[in-house]
Amino acid sequence: MKAFFAALVLSFGPLSMAIAVEEPQQAAGQIEQVAQIDINSANAATLAESLVGIGLTKAQDIVAYREMYGNFRTVDELTEVKGIGEATLAKIRHLVVAVAQ
Repeated sequence: MKAFFAALVLSFGPLSMAIAVEEPQQAAGQIEQVAQIDINSANAATLAESLVGIGLTKAQDIVAYREMYGNFRTVDELTEVKGIGEATLAKIRHLVVAVAQ
């Protein structure tokens, strides 16, 4: 019985190797497109749902900052919101834009 399972595993070995090699090649050829969120018009719920590391409370802080000081001129200005530092900004930079309105 052990010999049967060993033979079975060995017979699928090359097949599984071929699949493992093909998948990264396919993934490398694909470009992921991500819709960017406008931090000057998005509501707190949208920000919280769309941005890594931003919960509802922090999203509400972003909206409150925008209402108090006006639209963000650049994405970098997000670091002016308490609790958003360079590390958080680095995680979400590719997801956000600051569209002048």
